[in-house]
Amino acid sequence: MLLDTHKPRHVVRPVTATHTSRDEISAFLRRQIERANALRTAHLSDPQRSVKWQILREWQQDRLSRTYRDLLDSPRYRPAAEFFLSDVYGVKDTRKRDAAVERLYPTMVRLMPEAGLHSVGLALELDALSEELDAQLLDVLEEQSAVRERIIEADYCEAYRRCDNYALRKHQIELFRGIGTTLAVVVEKPMIYSLLRGMRQPARLAGLGGLQDFLERGFRAFRHMDDPGEFLDTIERRETQILDRIYAGHPQPFALQD
Repeated sequence: MLLDTHKPRHVVRPVTATHTSRDEISAFLRRQIERANALRTAHLSDPQRSVKWQILREWQQDRLSRTYRDLLDSPRYRPAAEFFLSDVYGVKDTRKRDAAVERLYPTMVRLMPEAGLHSVGLALELDALSEELDAQLLDVLEEQSAVRERIIEADYCEAYRRCDNYALRKHQIELFRGIGTTLAVVVEKPMIYSLLRGMRQPARLAGLGGLQDFLERGFRAFRHMDDPGEFLDTIERRETQILDRIYAGHPQPFALQD
């Protein structure tokens, strides 16, 4: 059942990382950084909100770890699964990485091939959208008084439906897929990977080691998989099933059989 009575406080719209000029790419990267940083700053300025946000993110990361236990246990897929669950969508503090992107993005836009920029842009867009969706979800959970030491699955699903943002949740899944598809293309270009490795020492000297490590982990994870098609299909299929089951009011939406 979809509840229409709740009007979300955070109005978000899907955007795209496909642009025709490097100036547009530069502006896009900055917008995504600002979107995410605005909400992180708001969380940090309110200690109680910050604690509740952490509880929500930990609950969601635990759910993702259970949903993808088979991928995390697979020698072939483990690096990519860990990269997605920890680096792309996790509970770690990414402020240093984001600050590094903000400092480095003019250089990235000037020197990095467009395929590499596209993957960074999608990752930043996913980060910003996830922050906005989590802020909206947390608003509703707080209204339900459902954020205590732990979150109950039924309360989470009820709040999820009340947010009434199915299209944005679908876009979130599409961004996961887009990041993986773009990385799969990038890692097939040895010149790009060589360029990235060549940036290692200058990046660390400039205090950008966190960003460099993030980029290298993503590249290594996808090179390790060889063909990422099955991995990406699995994530897209399961997250879509879970989304549809939550909106359909399924009593156990996360208990998938595949």
